[in-house]
Amino acid sequence: EYGRVEIAPEELRERIANMIADGYAGFNVTIPHKQAIFALCESVDEKATAIGAVNTVVVRNGKLYGSNTDAFGFIENFKSQAPGFDFAKGPIVVLGAGGAARAIVYGLIEEGAKKIIITNRTEEKAREIAMMAPSIISAAKWEDREEILKNAAALINTTALGMTGKDALEINLQNLPQYAVVSDIVYVPLMTQLLVDAKARGNTVVTGIGMLLHQARPAFEKWFGVMPEVDKTLEEKVLA
Repeated sequence: EYGRVEIAPEELRERIANMIADGYAGFNVTIPHKQAIFALCESVDEKATAIGAVNTVVVRNGKLYGSNTDAFGFIENFKSQAPGFDFAKGPIVVLGAGGAARAIVYGLIEEGAKKIIITNRTEEKAREIAMMAPSIISAAKWEDREEILKNAAALINTTALGMTGKDALEINLQNLPQYAVVSDIVYVPLMTQLLVDAKARGNTVVTGIGMLLHQARPAFEKWFGVMPEVDKTLEEKVLA
């Protein structure tokens, strides 16, 4: 059984203790608990430590073991929709500097990215991510987001801008090469305005629902010892 449980930050420790007592094999963690769960874990793996967030917890003998599968989820989804993409080719522009951006940048570096440009409305947060790998990552001002698209191999939106009910993502793609891949982790709507605009001008686009599904695969394997597959039928069920 896999279901959603809403937990207020002040109730986290007590509710987790109850879940352990109820025999949970593990659970995924979302905002705002991805950092707070660190303190409750017996240990946290290297990837989650580097990213600075836990999104998957395994319960073993009453103790919690944390990991992060967001980077895996993003990369697997990206590869499935943009097969053959060379992560080492050209700069990769990342919009946003939250927890998802940290995980995605980690994944991009694992895949061999040589140059990543982060831009965020709060520039200081972009600079913090740049410190993960200063020789590879640089921070740019939000007002320069269109200028830095020149020669980009990929553009990745990790913000909530463009999501249903949120502000629009205002960006002109005129400077973006047609060979660049455009990815948006927002999946409501599945085809965000960013992806609609990119597809209309001939760019390959990567929708966001697959990241959600692929990040669950290694989590499921950690809990039950089986790595499930992601297909169109599963995507349609989740989107329904």
